[in-house]
Amino acid sequence: MAGHSKWAQIKRKKAVTDARRGQLWTRLLKEITVAARLGGGDPDGNPRLRTAVQEAKSSNVPNDNIDRAIKRGTGELEGVSYEEVTYEGYGPGGVAVLVETLTDNRNRTVADIRHIFSKHGGNLGENGCVAWMFQKRGLFAIDKSMMSEESFMELALELDAADISIEEEIYEIYTAPENYGAISDALELREAPLAAKELAMLPQSQVQVGTDKAPQLLRLMEALEEQDDVQHVWGNFDIDSDVLAAQVS
Repeated sequence: MAGHSKWAQIKRKKAVTDARRGQLWTRLLKEITVAARLGGGDPDGNPRLRTAVQEAKSSNVPNDNIDRAIKRGTGELEGVSYEEVTYEGYGPGGVAVLVETLTDNRNRTVADIRHIFSKHGGNLGENGCVAWMFQKRGLFAIDKSMMSEESFMELALELDAADISIEEEIYEIYTAPENYGAISDALELREAPLAAKELAMLPQSQVQVGTDKAPQLLRLMEALEEQDDVQHVWGNFDIDSDVLAAQVS
């Protein structure tokens, strides 16, 4: 399909250090707090919270941390109030970049995001300049070494997947956002060997990036990911395997 997430695949190939794991936990706990604030503290009645809790548990976030994050969201515990802000811009080679944040200080966050874009050959744009190029989908990835292609196709049919993609190292299942929770539960019941799952903003078309722009673009994407307020970064780029192999180790 046209819309698979090259950046999601690149992130899965990179080693996860203890520092990045701590950063991941912080992001997941922020999402839990916001989800509980917006939809209540019961995961059964709050699909966004249920998804956030599932993702936190799959990343080995301790249950006590999860419970405290929920209570901060519902007001049972004091905590920082976060708001969702999305930033849009362009990276090297004209790549569209979408940055989702949870912040307690808009001025600080926008200054940081603008600086990162500028430092790495991109520019921050106006709201709406690139969001129309992306579509929200549920994304589930399975390592190809864990399942035959025939078994994967049978699984996708059973789940009534909206779309699938067979990549070099992984299979991907795509769903409508409203079906994400149900399919996540179904995969858990089947004990499917998931490599990753997320609600993703997938590009509807892609920009081919060559050897000259790939290193700078990947540095931009990584720098955005490492900013403390950033939850997700999406880009509509494609990079040839041989070019990518030289950049990702």
